[in-house]
This record gives sequence, structure tokens and C-alpha cells, in this order.
Amino acid sequence: MNQGRQAQLGASQLANLNTFVNAAQHLSFTQTAQALYLTPSAVSHRIGKLEQELGFKLFHRLHKQLKLTEEGTRLFRSCTLLFSQLDEELNEIRTNELSGRLTIYARPSITQCWLVPRIHDFHQAYPAIQLDIITGNEDVNFRTQFIDVALYYASGPFPGLASIELMSEEVTPVCSLDYAERFDLIGKPHNLSQCTLLHDCKAWPQAAFNAEWLEWAKYHQITGIDNSRSLSFDRSDLAVIAAMNNTGLAIGRKRLVDKRLRSGELIAPFASLSTPASYQYHAVYSADVEPNPRVQAFLNWLKLQADEGTVANRCDSL
Repeated sequence: MNQGRQAQLGASQLANLNTFVNAAQHLSFTQTAQALYLTPSAVSHRIGKLEQELGFKLFHRLHKQLKLTEEGTRLFRSCTLLFSQLDEELNEIRTNELSGRLTIYARPSITQCWLVPRIHDFHQAYPAIQLDIITGNEDVNFRTQFIDVALYYASGPFPGLASIELMSEEVTPVCSLDYAERFDLIGKPHNLSQCTLLHDCKAWPQAAFNAEWLEWAKYHQITGIDNSRSLSFDRSDLAVIAAMNNTGLAIGRKRLVDKRLRSGELIAPFASLSTPASYQYHAVYSADVEPNPRVQAFLNWLKLQADEGTVANRCDSL
């Protein structure tokens, strides 16, 4: 018997067993027909065919009444247990697709300033997914490390990996209002020579300690910046926190400092002097296998969050 014939026969037997279970529950072909959207004759035909295949009677057909035979009672118990176990297994399969552990690796600054403030939304949407969030400045090896998705601030491409560009970035110097007033900075970038510059020395792989400041100054043709009065950190968010506390000026990535600019914790003293960043935020993952449902759900959520943030920023600039 070929496989197609076997599958057809198996599906037919399963349908007949399901009809039998319903008939055993209702003890009426008419009520069973209504429950299964069949005709009473179709129900009777299925039960008769099943009895023929099994080689024994399932019902005593009395006047306007059905009664299970001894064999029918035993089969009903077995089928009830079988279908219950099947339902449980199917529910577990469906649930497991969006449950279990998901490990995310991300740069510390985007984790603290962008990902973590939003992560409650993902957790509410997928409460059965257990998130592990790991931070670091190095690139990960997806072949040797148990990482599902990495968030990078980089230019790409990522050879041998799959990636999604989430959002672009703009940068501009930021500081506290007190610091800006003390050094008369608002609208006066030439006064930067008096100030302490705060650097993210690992802004991107192989970056010089002052790379972000150099790019910004070159873009706006600003000279005379003194790097001798400076502090360096290995995270952008630490430089920003130092700026909030009157230590100096940091290069603020707008995606990450937007909330603090809105609250007044930071100001952009040269508001018109923002620079398109050379780097973007990317979600990176293994290209060796198709993303499982957990990974795909997280990637879709990241893209939605990034798109919503982009729309909000555009509206603010109007």
C-alpha cells in the first residue's frame, strides 16, 4: 500500500473514531450529527464502517436510543484518554514555539538606554519566553557561544551572519544646563576649547578613544578642540552619566539620550549641529539555521520598536 493510501486511510479512521467518541457521549446519532455538522445518515455510515473495520459492534441500537456495548465502552475509555493526551501534546507543541530560553547579547549602552526600558513590552507579549540579556563590547561567535541575537552599533555587513538594520543614528554634544551656562556654551561651539570632553573609547570596533568627537568636529569644520582635558569610558552611557553630573560634554547618540534631553537632565548646547552617524543599530543572528519562533518573535518586536521610535523622532522634528 503506498504512503498516500495509508495517509488517507489513517485520516479516515481518525475521523471515524472522533465520530464514535461524540456518539458515545451523546448516545444519539442526531445530536452527534448536529455537533459535527454532519447528517445523521453520515454519522451512522461512519460508525458502521468503523465497526466493520474493528470486527465488533460498538452500540446496541435500541428504539430511538443507543447503548454502548461492552467493547464499545472499553474503546470509548481508550479513545477519551488518547484524545486528551493528543490535545495536551498539541497544546504543548504550540506553546513551546513561543516559550523557553532566548539569549540576547548587546552593547551595554543600547541595552541600558534603549532595550531595557522597552523590554517590559516584549515580556507582556511573550510571558513564556525566558530572556537572558548579556552585555559586552566584543563581537560574539555564534558557532561557539549560546547567543540567539546580538545587537550591534556598527556599519555592517556581517560576513557569514544574517542581520537586520534596525535604525540609523545622529550624534551631537550633550551636557548639563549648569555646565553649559558655566562655560557659556549655548550656541557657541568655539568655547569647547575650555571644556572637558568625555569619550566613549570603544564607540565601535577599532575606534580611537576620541573617534566620535573627531567625526563630529570634522563634519562641522570645528577646530581647536583640546583632547588633553578629557575622560574616557568604555561605554557611551557612562560618558553621558558623567555629562549629566557636570563633568563635561559627551557625544550623545540621539536614540539613547532622547529621554534625558526631554526631561532636561541633559541639553544639546549646539542643537543645530547634529551629525549623521557612520554607524547604525543592527540585530545580528546566525545564518546557518532558520530562526526559530522565539528568535523570529524577538526580531519582529525589535523592528516594531525601532520603527515606532523613528516615527516619533520624525514627528518631534516637525
